[in-house]
Amino acid sequence: MKVVLLAAGKGTRLSPLTDEMPKVMIPIAGKPILEHHVDHLAGAGIREIFINLHHLPERITSHFGDGARWGVRIRYSFEPEIMGTAGAVKKLEAELRGGPFLVVYGDNYLEMDLSGFIEASAAHYGIGTVAVFEKADVTGSGILELGKDDEVVRFKEKPLPGEVFSHWVSAGLFYFRPAIFDYISSGYSDFGLDVIPSLLRKRGRLYAYRLSGGVWAIDDLNLLNELNVHLLEGTP
Repeated sequence: MKVVLLAAGKGTRLSPLTDEMPKVMIPIAGKPILEHHVDHLAGAGIREIFINLHHLPERITSHFGDGARWGVRIRYSFEPEIMGTAGAVKKLEAELRGGPFLVVYGDNYLEMDLSGFIEASAAHYGIGTVAVFEKADVTGSGILELGKDDEVVRFKEKPLPGEVFSHWVSAGLFYFRPAIFDYISSGYSDFGLDVIPSLLRKRGRLYAYRLSGGVWAIDDLNLLNELNVHLLEGTP
């Protein structure tokens, strides 16, 4: 099992913190949020990790090196121009074509059983599985309507208030089979805006995995502070 950790975003809403460090290197409970992901992946037995880079890439490469400290192998994919969540994965197609792989949005903190997600995803025979969780305010998220056996039947990225049809949202964690590359165009491409809508229009099968743990974004200072309090003090 290989993993693409998406880490290229600058995180402008967290400026000035992100003027001097990538968003994924912001400390959470004493270590970068990206390191929490590497720990989590290593703990689930995953050994092959790709990290895409753009903003201040040396801050990431100097911290993680080749990954040996965590018992994993880390390779890097530098993007002179941001390629989008799916474009970053397309760039690594030759490395990922051998079998199922994970895509993880590096700026979300996930509380979950990763091994359980992989096992459940492997049991479906669609193109992939997206981890989902329930959220009250979904206007800044990708929402999904779930059908029989939790197959995704409808998706909308960042809906307006009048477009909300579900409170299940993407957690930024995907399990994909190589067939996903048939739906990703070359150049800039985004999973929420481009790939998932195209996949569903063409009747590709995508499933959802309902998370029981928490999903924490760090999109602004308030959310960042809430996550630090949650982890350091154990508040719900």
